[in-house]
Amino acid sequence: MKIVAKPIEMICWFDTNQGIHPIRFRISLDDGSNKVINVEKVITRELEKLAGNTMWVFDCQSNIDGFKKQYQLKYELSTCKWILFKI
Repeated sequence: MKIVAKPIEMICWFDTNQGIHPIRFRISLDDGSNKVINVEKVITRELEKLAGNTMWVFDCQSNIDGFKKQYQLKYELSTCKWILFKI
C-alpha cells in the first residue's frame, strides 16, 4: 500500500462502548472532483499512539471501480479528523 495521507469527510456511527464504525467517506481527487466510497468491511481496528497523538487505525476493504481494494483510515482523537492514510 502507498501512503497518501489525505483528509476525508466521513459518515460513521459510535456505539455505547465507545466503538467507531465507519460507513462511507468522500475524498477530493486531484482533478477537483469528489468520490464517495462505501466502507464494505472493517478488517482490523486498533488504537495507535504516535508522538503523543492518539489515533484509531482501521484497515478496511471496499469495491472501488469494480475491484476489491484494501486501504487504511485513521481517526485522530484530539482533532476529530479522518485521514485516508494508505491505499
